[in-house]
Amino acid sequence: MQSALFSVSHLSKRFGDQTVVDDLSFDIAPGECLGVIGPNGAGKTTTIRMCLGLTTPDSGNISSLGMHMPQDALKIKAHWGVVSQMDTLDPDFTCAENLLVYGRYFGLKDADIRTRIDPLLQFASLSHKANAKPGELSGGMKRRLSLARALINNPQLLLLDEPTTGLDPQARHLMWERLQMLLQQGKSILLTTHFMDEAERLCSRLLVLDHGRKIAEGTPRDLITQHLEPEVVEVYGAGALALMQHPIRELASRVEVSGETVFFYTTNASALLQALNEQPHLRTLHRPANLEDLFLKLTGRQIRENA
Repeated sequence: MQSALFSVSHLSKRFGDQTVVDDLSFDIAPGECLGVIGPNGAGKTTTIRMCLGLTTPDSGNISSLGMHMPQDALKIKAHWGVVSQMDTLDPDFTCAENLLVYGRYFGLKDADIRTRIDPLLQFASLSHKANAKPGELSGGMKRRLSLARALINNPQLLLLDEPTTGLDPQARHLMWERLQMLLQQGKSILLTTHFMDEAERLCSRLLVLDHGRKIAEGTPRDLITQHLEPEVVEVYGAGALALMQHPIRELASRVEVSGETVFFYTTNASALLQALNEQPHLRTLHRPANLEDLFLKLTGRQIRENA
């Protein structure tokens, strides 16, 4: 790995008797997108807050560009861009004015900021909305404006906390396209997401967190190969759950149930699919293993409430 742009070492945080981040370490190299995934309560939000200097860790170190968080928070964040989960756009300013005012927070001169506004609005496909206020924008437009605003100081690192939550598929794909462009320009990204297809598409490396600890790390493909059988057959429909007591179960390496769907994991699905053909009342989907399978294997299928 190249020399780290951002480094977290042995980070821990407790609230009362609950440890929400437990001895977490990771680095981000220039031009890398590091994804952080995990179920609710895994410690993702607390980790991001500590990285931003908003929450003080109980132990561990956070450093970037030779400086340390939270002691040098303002100097470090001058080189960062942040897109939070919640919309923080100023509703009283137009799109262009949102960029102008935000640039002033970094001590940039108005003349310099104005030279950046048009290219950033063009990047966000919002040139035609320069004089519109956020209340006139769709959800996807607001997220792209937030991204453009985060780029006003030409940051080296972007921290994106679930940037496409609530967007329709078209808006998500456009956001992904813009993030890919930033990576090609050499920007680094720290991304938290609940969308496994987003993580697989954007991230060069992933951290899987659960109960505040790092339980896996690697490229999406390597993690899938390391932890999963290569083929998955999903079976659903009336009577699918009865397969758990059927000899057909022995044709798979591993079987899981979620709701009314049975998941068969196998290295070769041929015999399993042939046997399922004799169960015409059932519906099947044969596919390669993916990041969602990995996530569910490592963290479980039980729904967790927000912690």
